[in-house]
Amino acid sequence: MLDAVPPFRSRAGAQGDERVIKLAVLAVGGQGGGVLADWITDVAERNGYVAQSTSVAGVAQRTGATIYYVEMARDTGRLPVFALSPSQGDVDILIAAELMEAGRAIIRGFVTPERTTLIASSHRIAAVSEKIEPGDGRASSSKVHATAEAASKRFIAFDMEKIAADNGSMISASLLGALAGSDALPFSRESYEQAIGAGGRGVRASLAAFGAAHDRARGTAVPAQKEAKPKAVVPGLDAAGNVSGPESLLKGWQALATRVGALPEPLRDMALRGLKKVVDYQDIAYGDEYLDRLDRAVALDSADHGYALSIAAAKHLANALCYDDMIRVADLKTRSTRDRRVRREVGVRDGSILQVTEYFHPRIEEFCGTLPASLGSYIENRPKLAAFLDRRINHGRRIRTDSFAGFAALWFIGGLRRWRRRLLRHKVEIAHLDRWYALALGYVPADYALAVEILNCRRLIKGYSDTHVRAQSKFDRVLSALDLVKGRTDAADWIRRLREMALKDEKGDMLDGALKTVASLDDNTAR
Repeated sequence: MLDAVPPFRSRAGAQGDERVIKLAVLAVGGQGGGVLADWITDVAERNGYVAQSTSVAGVAQRTGATIYYVEMARDTGRLPVFALSPSQGDVDILIAAELMEAGRAIIRGFVTPERTTLIASSHRIAAVSEKIEPGDGRASSSKVHATAEAASKRFIAFDMEKIAADNGSMISASLLGALAGSDALPFSRESYEQAIGAGGRGVRASLAAFGAAHDRARGTAVPAQKEAKPKAVVPGLDAAGNVSGPESLLKGWQALATRVGALPEPLRDMALRGLKKVVDYQDIAYGDEYLDRLDRAVALDSADHGYALSIAAAKHLANALCYDDMIRVADLKTRSTRDRRVRREVGVRDGSILQVTEYFHPRIEEFCGTLPASLGSYIENRPKLAAFLDRRINHGRRIRTDSFAGFAALWFIGGLRRWRRRLLRHKVEIAHLDRWYALALGYVPADYALAVEILNCRRLIKGYSDTHVRAQSKFDRVLSALDLVKGRTDAADWIRRLREMALKDEKGDMLDGALKTVASLDDNTAR
C-alpha cells in the first residue's frame, strides 16, 4: 500500500517553506478582479508554488464587491489544504480596488495590524447609500485612511485608477503593479510581467500601468511636471480666460470679468465660478443679470462678517439661475465634450462606432415649461386639456443620439435656449428666485446669520422633473419654520439644522420630526 502524503496548513511555528500565503482581492464589476486573481495565481505557479483561486460574487455590479481569494504555498511534495474563502484575522495581503472597499474589508475583520499588508486605490466610487442621500452623502476618505493605517501592518494607497486610465489599461494592472512593488510576495518583477504577457491582449498598456504603479509603490516614480500657469489678468481668471469665441462675445466676457475683479477679494473666486456657470448656461446678458443681483447682497455686506452673505449669494444665485429643464438636458447631451468623455470612459478606440441611447421621460409640466409663458399657462390652467396631452407625452422615450434623427431632435430642443427667457419655466423660476432672494436680504439688518442660512437653503433645490418637485417641497417646508424661529437668538442655527435634516433624509421623515420640535419650542415660549 502506498503511503499517503499528509496535507498541511499554515500554523504557528510552521517553517517558511510550508507557510500558506493568503491573499484577498475586493473588486466590483468592470475592474478586472478575476484577471488580477488569475495573474497572481500564474505568478505563484511560475515560481514553484501551488496556488488556488476562488471567488465569492457580490450582490450585483456596483452594489456589492466580489471577493477573489488566492491561497498559495511552496510546492514541497505534500498536498496543501486550501480554504475557499477568507476568514477574519487570517489574511496576509488584502487588495481593494477602491478606497471604501478597503474600509469595508476592515469592518469585516479581514485586516489585522500584526499581519495584513493592505493595498488600496485611493480613488472613490460612490456607494448606493452615498448616492441616495439628497445632500453630500459621501463618507469621509480621510477617516478611512487613518483607520487603514492603524488597522493594517502596512498600508499602500494611491490613485491606481488614474494610473490605469493614463496608460490606457484597466485598474487590475495597476493593482498588480502595487502588489509587486510592495514586496509582500517573494516574487520578482519579471515574474509579474511574464504573467501579464501571457494574456496576449492589451499587453503593452497593461505593462505600462503595471510599471507605473510598481514604481509608485516603491516610491521611485518620477513626479509629473506641472505646467506653468499664465499670469492672471483678472483675479481668478487666467490670461486666456479658458474662453474662446467671437470677438464681440469675448469683449462682453472681459467686461463681466472686470466687474468681478472690482468685487471684494474674498468674494471674487466664488463670483467668477458662478459667472462662468451662468454664461455657459445662457449668454453674456444672463451673466450681467447675475452680477446685478449679486451687487444687491454686496451692498448690504461688510468685511466684519467675512462677506459670508455675498459668498453664499454668489454660489446659490448661480445655481438658481441655472435650473435644470428639458433645454438644459438636451444641450448637455449634444455637446462635443460629452461625446469625448463618454468615449474616454467606455474606452472606444479611434475609428470605432459608438452607439448611444438617451432616455427621456418628460411630463406635461416639462412640456408646458418649454412653451411660451402664455400658452404654457393656458394649458396648465385647464386640467382636462393638460391630462389629455399628458397621456400622450408622459411615457419614456429612447433616443439614439448616434443617429442623425435622434441627435437632431435633441439639438433642436437644446437650441431653444435662445428663447428661454420667454418660456413658462423661466418665468416661474425667476419669480421663485426673486421671492427667496428678497426674503433673505430682508433679514440682513435684524439677523445677518439668519439671512445667510436662508440663502444656503437654496441648496435643497436641485434636479429635474419629479426630483425637482420633491426638492422644492423640502425647501418650502424648511422655510415654513421662519415664522416660528425669527426673533430668537438661535434662529439661524435652527434653520441650518432643518436644512441638514432635509439633506440627510430622502423621504423627509427626519425633517418632519425636526419641524415638530420647532413647533413645540413656540408652544413652550407661549406658556
